[in-house]
Amino acid sequence: MVTKKKRRFEELKDKKKKKSTRIVYFSLILGGISVVLIFFFVILFNAVFPPVDMDALKKKEKHLVVIYFSDPQERFLIPEKRYVFIENDAAQQAKEITKALLDGSKTKLINTFPTGVGVKDVKVNDEGTAFINFNRNLTKLHPGGSTAEMASIYSLTNSVTENVSSIKRVKILVDGKELPSIKGHISTKKAFAPDPELSAPSQEEKS
Repeated sequence: MVTKKKRRFEELKDKKKKKSTRIVYFSLILGGISVVLIFFFVILFNAVFPPVDMDALKKKEKHLVVIYFSDPQERFLIPEKRYVFIENDAAQQAKEITKALLDGSKTKLINTFPTGVGVKDVKVNDEGTAFINFNRNLTKLHPGGSTAEMASIYSLTNSVTENVSSIKRVKILVDGKELPSIKGHISTKKAFAPDPELSAPSQEEKS
């Protein structure tokens, strides 16, 4: 026969066991909620404050370069100062300069490439030749004519070689392939060296 004392002891023991079980369950639930909250706030923090890309920060630095556009008669190349992103790699620096040239003049000079032409990539070999690869719009949209083709070729060549010391010559490609000419007037099978005699002084230098 179970005495009252023993029954009370069993009841207390059972209550303690239930209480311990509730504490364990509560701890598990609380832990699960904490994990979910931490995970949520980590995602939220990364969305609001994305990780800093050190390479991107370096790329935000710019320096002054000189790029060449044409005079209205397409006889001479006129220098224009422009800030472009600094790149340690010669090929990437040449690409930034080419992109600035394709963006067009900011001082109302005559652009030497039509709107819609894009540079795909640039490679530089050990001899200092830059292979500048354009999209097919170069040949599709170019107006043609010997003076216009000359302006395109040498505005590019003079701009790149003047600002990237390791590049001595420029070869033009379209979709990664050599082309006989831009529009049938000047052969582009060879790489071009800069021609300083085509450059006229800027308006700043004249004044």
